Amino acid sequence: MSRFRYCLNSSTIRPTPILDKIRIAGETGYEAIELWHDDIDAHLSKGGTIAELRKALDDNGLAVPTTIYLKGWIDTTGDLHRTELEECRRRMGQAVALGAEFVIAGPTQGKVDRTLAGANYKELLEEGRRLGVRPAMEFLGFVDDINRIEDAAEIMERSGHPDATIVLDPFHVFRGGGSMEAIGSLKGSQIAISHFNDAPASPPRLQQHDRDRVMPGDGHLDLKRYLQLLESTGYNRWLSLELFREDLWARDPREVARLGLEKMRAVVES
Repeated sequence: MSRFRYCLNSSTIRPTPILDKIRIAGETGYEAIELWHDDIDAHLSKGGTIAELRKALDDNGLAVPTTIYLKGWIDTTGDLHRTELEECRRRMGQAVALGAEFVIAGPTQGKVDRTLAGANYKELLEEGRRLGVRPAMEFLGFVDDINRIEDAAEIMERSGHPDATIVLDPFHVFRGGGSMEAIGSLKGSQIAISHFNDAPASPPRLQQHDRDRVMPGDGHLDLKRYLQLLESTGYNRWLSLELFREDLWARDPREVARLGLEKMRAVVES
């Protein structure tokens, strides 16, 4: 039996309509699915409803660990910040309606004032507490600043908020050049979710982007060590398959979802 639970990040089968993504995740054996707000909004713009999505999730026995993502909050001030925060509230409301425990809060591309980021993250967490969902701090390996576990952890600490959590991802750990061992400095309760994937040996690290991610076990990352460190924190919840590959998007989404689950199980349970 796996010491983790398996989730499908819906980016892995991106072109597929959201209701089909939900059905495919359920039919291929996942216990959960991460949904993107762009997909939710596209569904709503065509006359669909949140209630319809919630029913599809329930019918397929799927949890929603997170929705993705909140942006524009980390380094804005004044009127722009108020506008961005209102959009974050709207997305958090969708997350709550879909039963998500967390909503992923992403960094910006450029350099970040970390004092401001900590204060803004605290504000976001307070809004989330009021609405009933927890914004989770994400680092991205290919941005200029918040690209390592240590960077996200600093913003969490600066927020001083007990609800602060982090999103882990082996690709981003590698791409950002940080240490995988930094996982060991976290508590399991501080980890909202772990995305799961691998990275190829080429192109060189600094040239890699989302499109270069590969299935778990198909790259060169030490995923065994990653899982050992993750387990050492006490985390035993979701591993979520997150890929952004156009070659996979061109294939049968059921085949891709099924293959991804097999690849995750091969790494985790061997």
